[in-house]
Amino acid sequence: MIQPLKNARRFLPVIAIATVLVFAVTACHSSKRLSKANVEEVTDGMAKKQVESILGPPTTVDTKDFVLLKKTVYVYAQGKESVTITFKDDKVQSKVSTLSD
Repeated sequence: MIQPLKNARRFLPVIAIATVLVFAVTACHSSKRLSKANVEEVTDGMAKKQVESILGPPTTVDTKDFVLLKKTVYVYAQGKESVTITFKDDKVQSKVSTLSD
C-alpha cells in the first residue's frame, strides 16, 4: 500500500508542470489570435467557420432562432477587452471591438 503512494508522489511534479505548460500555451495562443489586425480580417458576409479560422472559438455564443431569421452572437473576451460579432443567418452582419491594440 505504501508503494503506490511513492509512485504517485513521483508523478505529481510532472503533472503540475504539464498543467502549467498547457495553460501558458493556451494563453499565448488566444492572445495572438485576438488582435486588432485579426479582427479587421473579419468582414461582412463571412461564414462562422471563416471567422473561427481567424479568431478561434468564441468565449461565448448566443443563438436565437426566429421564424424567418437565425441570429447568433459570438463574444471573444480577452481581459477587459472584447470583440462581439453578430451573425444573421450564419453570415457576419456586424462586429464591435474594444481592442486597444
